[in-house]
Amino acid sequence: DMLGGLIVLNDKRLTEKLRFIQKSVGAILSPFEAWMCLRGIKTLALRMARHDVNAMEVAAFLHIQRKIKKVHYPGLVSHPQHHLATKQMRGFGGMIAFDLGSLQKAKKFLKSVRLCALAESLGGVETLISHPATMTHASVPLEERQRIGVTDGLVRLSVGIEDVEDITADLKQALAKV
Repeated sequence: DMLGGLIVLNDKRLTEKLRFIQKSVGAILSPFEAWMCLRGIKTLALRMARHDVNAMEVAAFLHIQRKIKKVHYPGLVSHPQHHLATKQMRGFGGMIAFDLGSLQKAKKFLKSVRLCALAESLGGVETLISHPATMTHASVPLEERQRIGVTDGLVRLSVGIEDVEDITADLKQALAKV
């Protein structure tokens, strides 16, 4: 609902300089934005818990799909950092990446989803899907993308708080078209 930020400094001179700029240009949250922040914080824990539960179920669903080459989600035992994640995290979050094996398959899949909205954004309550190779990492040279694991078939999913059966049904129908 809103976007805000914070700057923390340990340099008094720079702090005073930034404080002057902030007051001069009015770079502070408006009362409405502050209210939106407070309103959102009240339900943050509930939303994060639902993201986490939904993502675990979606990751498990994707993991057993034959058309998917690999699923990247720390909640899956098959993830190389699963043991570390269980020590460091209370939940595994709402972000999943999976590889369909080719650009052609990824594009067909992305055109077929209905519930999952194609977007580069994160953190919304709705399920968002993106194709890093042509969106967030499009400016990264192919060899570098491949080196860091951003293949042409990689799809990123920010799992929302919708009914998880609706999410998996959408993914299932889109996979059937690949």
